[in-house]
Amino acid sequence: MGTWDVGPFDNDTAADWCGNLDDASPDARPGLVRDTLARAADTVGFLDGYTADQAVVAAALVAAQCPGGEPAHPHYGPDEPVPDLTGLRALALRALDRVMTAPSALLDLWEEPDEDPWRASIDRLRGTLAPRQPAEGLRPS
Repeated sequence: MGTWDVGPFDNDTAADWCGNLDDASPDARPGLVRDTLARAADTVGFLDGYTADQAVVAAALVAAQCPGGEPAHPHYGPDEPVPDLTGLRALALRALDRVMTAPSALLDLWEEPDEDPWRASIDRLRGTLAPRQPAEGLRPS
């Protein structure tokens, strides 16, 4: 597996997964994203790096459609249109939580101090995916 940076699209596994998403029919794309996230979220025991990298990039595609989300990488992200994935926010959060919970190959691979850039990248995704709470003291109009 080649990894060149800490972002969700910055490894060969993520680029290949995005290529597979492009190759899938438009109707199959939401299911591919959902299945990828569920496979990681539901893993009991060791979470391998391949499954974890795929889950991170799938979560990044969900986050890209949320307010404040960063767009998919222009070269390594999907080329084909991505359907509305915002209904997968909770599942994407569960998948990222699993990636960040031992035993996880990515957690082991990126084991550094709490301020490391990989953790910051995952935290940004989590922050984008997390449901927004209304501000205290404000009433909806």
